[in-house]
Amino acid sequence: MPSRSSAADPFAAALDAAFDALCTAVARLAHPSPVILIDGRSGGGKTTLARRLADEWPRAGERPCLVALDSLYPGWDGLAEGTRLAHEWLLVPHHAGVDARWRRFDWDLRAFAEAHVVARGRPLIVEGAGALTAAAKPLVQVSVWVDGPEASRRRRALERDGDAYAPHWRRWATQEVVHMAEHRPRELADLVFELP
Repeated sequence: MPSRSSAADPFAAALDAAFDALCTAVARLAHPSPVILIDGRSGGGKTTLARRLADEWPRAGERPCLVALDSLYPGWDGLAEGTRLAHEWLLVPHHAGVDARWRRFDWDLRAFAEAHVVARGRPLIVEGAGALTAAAKPLVQVSVWVDGPEASRRRRALERDGDAYAPHWRRWATQEVVHMAEHRPRELADLVFELP
């Protein structure tokens, strides 16, 4: 995704700087099929950062597979379960050098739907609130925490998801706070970005 004019947009400028730092870290990795894990609060910019990294992958060879935890959470109360599924379905198999198989949660049907495969040896980007835990840390090559002021995050999240998210903002934020208290992802992260 092309960056916006950073002169007129402090968020775009901070996102560009975060992206440059992340690209530098990823480009320096010796691992042939690295896993990049991006965690953070809703509306913080982690999805934008992950998509841009996937689109502008700074390494030669196969492009990464991007999996968002939004595809794994089993509904609005599913942050902790999404954390568990990302670990079980994606991180552990990828680390073991086997194909990772995961299923997309269909939010309309409220059930898991079709299966997807991340081929062994393919670089992987996993992004979403709840992704970074002490158990996940040894299975990834770069871990990232993205955050920002609540008012800015809320505005961006609601601009992105609109009325579908508005009634659930506080409910989801409470789960993020529990995740942060239990797993301390900011302290675990290799890179921490505070975006305005």
